[in-house]
Amino acid sequence: MAPNTTARSSFVCAACDKDFQRENNLRQHWMKTRDAACVAADKQSPQPFAGDIFGASSDYSEEDFPGLDKEHTSEPPSDSDSEENDAGDASTQPGWEPPRRTTMEEVPDEDDKMDVDIPPPRVSTPPPLQPPPAPQQVPDTADPAAKARLASVHVTHFGGKAGAPIPDTPVTPNAYLLYEAALRGGTDKPRPGKYGPFSSEMQWKIAEWAKLDGPSASSFTRLLSIHEVTERLDLSFKNTTQLNDIIDKKLPCLRPKFISEEIVIADRSFDHNEYLCFAPERHYADEDKTQRLYHDFHTGRWWWDTQKAVEEKTPGATIIPVILSSDKTQVTLFRNKTAYPVYLTIGNLPKDIRRKPSRMGQVLVAYIPTTKLEHIKNKESRRHSMCNLFHACMRRILIGLKEAGISGVVMRSGDGVARRCHPIFAAYVGDYPEQVLVTCTYTGESPVCECPPDALGEFPCMHNPRNFQAAVEALGSIGAPDWGTRCANANIKPVQHPFWEDLPYVDVFLLQGVVKHLIGWITEAVGADELDARVRRLPLNHAIRPFLKGISSLSRVSGMEHKQICSFLLSVIGDLPHTSAITYSLMRATRGIIDFTYLSRYPVHSVETLKELEACLTEFHNNKHVFLDLGIRDNFNIPKLHFLNHYVCAIKLYGTADNYNTEATKRLHIDFAKDAYRATNRKDKFKQMTKWLERREKIIAFGHYIKMTKRPSEKSVLLDTIESPSGYGATLFTVALARFIVQFRNPTLPHAHVDEAAHNIVLPFRRLPVFHHIKFVNTTFFGSETLDSIHASPRTIGKTGKVTRLSRFDTAMIRVRPAAIGSTRKFDGLRVGRVRVVFSIPPRGLETLFPINMQPPEHLAYVEWFSTFAAHPEAASGMYRLKRQLAGDGSPLVSVLPVSVIQSSVHLFPKWGQTVPVDWTNENILDRSSAFLLSNYKDQRTFFEYH
Repeated sequence: MAPNTTARSSFVCAACDKDFQRENNLRQHWMKTRDAACVAADKQSPQPFAGDIFGASSDYSEEDFPGLDKEHTSEPPSDSDSEENDAGDASTQPGWEPPRRTTMEEVPDEDDKMDVDIPPPRVSTPPPLQPPPAPQQVPDTADPAAKARLASVHVTHFGGKAGAPIPDTPVTPNAYLLYEAALRGGTDKPRPGKYGPFSSEMQWKIAEWAKLDGPSASSFTRLLSIHEVTERLDLSFKNTTQLNDIIDKKLPCLRPKFISEEIVIADRSFDHNEYLCFAPERHYADEDKTQRLYHDFHTGRWWWDTQKAVEEKTPGATIIPVILSSDKTQVTLFRNKTAYPVYLTIGNLPKDIRRKPSRMGQVLVAYIPTTKLEHIKNKESRRHSMCNLFHACMRRILIGLKEAGISGVVMRSGDGVARRCHPIFAAYVGDYPEQVLVTCTYTGESPVCECPPDALGEFPCMHNPRNFQAAVEALGSIGAPDWGTRCANANIKPVQHPFWEDLPYVDVFLLQGVVKHLIGWITEAVGADELDARVRRLPLNHAIRPFLKGISSLSRVSGMEHKQICSFLLSVIGDLPHTSAITYSLMRATRGIIDFTYLSRYPVHSVETLKELEACLTEFHNNKHVFLDLGIRDNFNIPKLHFLNHYVCAIKLYGTADNYNTEATKRLHIDFAKDAYRATNRKDKFKQMTKWLERREKIIAFGHYIKMTKRPSEKSVLLDTIESPSGYGATLFTVALARFIVQFRNPTLPHAHVDEAAHNIVLPFRRLPVFHHIKFVNTTFFGSETLDSIHASPRTIGKTGKVTRLSRFDTAMIRVRPAAIGSTRKFDGLRVGRVRVVFSIPPRGLETLFPINMQPPEHLAYVEWFSTFAAHPEAASGMYRLKRQLAGDGSPLVSVLPVSVIQSSVHLFPKWGQTVPVDWTNENILDRSSAFLLSNYKDQRTFFEYH
């Protein structure tokens, strides 16, 4: 194996010409140096900009957006503290089972001080996981990799004047300059300081903390009232009221103020100009333009068809697809207080911005009344009145869309360019109850097609789409004697003036849905106790959330939790005490739904992947009889399950499902409903909530000017600890390292002579730097995001003798040789290994053990091997079967190898047997189980590569 070569780093001190491997090391040098020249070099060094006007958005991280707690994020954990804190729960004790359940308090993760980022050479990424922007959206300064990606996508532009600026219209200053002018109070006023109305960084930081992370208003006032606090901190405000006055009067507001009627109206436009799309496009994967691609909203057929209809009447239009979402949410744990927020975003923004609350691509436009109308005693009249109230409120919110959608209205983007924009209602995102409410259909029916309720389980769906024009005509006959009959004939509720009846270019029966029933069916098939016992013992992994109390008792499960459960659901239904035919059909039916779920989440779809999506649904319906045979279901007339028939149509119309799913809406509830309510005194709450939101948004907008960074660290470990079963468990570490040294120094040495030469190796050290994480990044396509990680850390015992962190030694996909030319085998040249230790050889060892012209790789790993891959996966599960590979004496087969050959982490599903043994835990299951299945469902990228 050829040694790695090290190139000179780009992090060089301009004063002393010292070379550093990382930027953090260079900055530490500047902080600690006493050399005046180096200090001057620090002050003259350019500072990296981040996001918005200052630079590329890929430089942003969650830490750049104050007020969004990590515990609230809807993204799955990646090397987060919570993952290991969960691991320190009661299940650290062997034999933890209900009802003899023990408990242990969660403890802080102490591993942060031992983290060292080890950037491997590459990360396998499915092409194209991230759709490239349209060519006109890529700035001239785009990196070569971004331009290279564009070459593989062939784009057909709508053409004509669609999305064009209005000619001969002066360009106004960009959004940043407008914000700065508002901050100083006018263009003729002096330029504000770095911290605006706050005289120092300390004042700004305290204000930011008070409004985003701090205590209640009264508690903050009591803090400042302590003797000499404001004097010693040199604060210009002495209580919450004075701070609010500064925010209200001196920080610009990016939206019109909330108006309190029965509803709330507002709008916003700021800092996303460089990402906006102004015209529809058709994207293709091939030059012949036969493989259509769907991803962002502008690549779907809805925008293209709507643009065509508008251009026929008024050429030069810019379509603004208005996407609304709502979901009633409970804002208190007790007393049953609820809020009904309505959010708005536009399809011109890329979905990656719309889905992230931190990017502020969605805005709260209203709180709808949540009254139960209890004074109306007749239940049917009450239901009709509540439906009419909803549509009356929505009609008031969207009152300006009718005329603007038909004639257009001049709007300016963030760069000051004016266009004639037509805001058109495109989609309403909501769960099934919201879909029924919006479409005025009946509960239990499909809001999309004319399928009767007793035929929802049929596949394929042969029923016609709902007739939107017929529904509008029936509802428009209000006041006629036969109005109710006409609505009944159109199979629509008799609602007085639904909000969409007068909106142009609208078909409200094009919506989306989700499936949440499969978990309940599996729970009945496996049994709740056995299901939970298996879930608790699953090995830990970067992308897999540990459910240490099982999943059968979960209530109010979020979409993100359902996604995490799907990553291991197939593993818990193997080896059940049923006939082989039942087990086979159960596996195939479950696999069909899970595969459908994963495929539907693809960020880019082609004609071929949409065919696969339909094939997965066919697989489920061909095997769904198993749930009837087991007595779990009597029928499959479930509206949400029925809607899977319409997924392909929805993707072709609006782009991929992540353009309009409900995950972002539920995440927004935390900021715009729950946190806002908790900040009130419960009196006249909606006025207080809107004022709290305004102040919070001002603080966040002003805070975009400041960037924070973090620094990792490392630690040294004794060889005895590495080899100890109670430590890292690398029992053959010294032998394996000696073999690696011999083979590295003598690559052609016959295998039979390696062991003999290894006996003569004497290690000149007793300690090694050990790394507990390998973090995988791909800066070209994903910036600084951690795409995957591998943990290799021992159990930690606290001062009280309790386990404070479970041991964890992840499994990984490892490249042992290049794939054979022309090979069609999926895992050719790859094997699975369990990583026990990640380490580096100290400088003293390098000098003694290796020639100066033959230095080994900087980062090495000790792994325990699993068996090689069979020619084919199991038929039922579609996954490959593996076993731990042992030597003739029963010891594990091990190797020391460069970290660079590790491709990614993998997740192994144990073969359970009919009943899971009580002494198995997620710590020891990789040692106790005799066989495993390689999961295809660890994350979206794994599914793409293994499927």
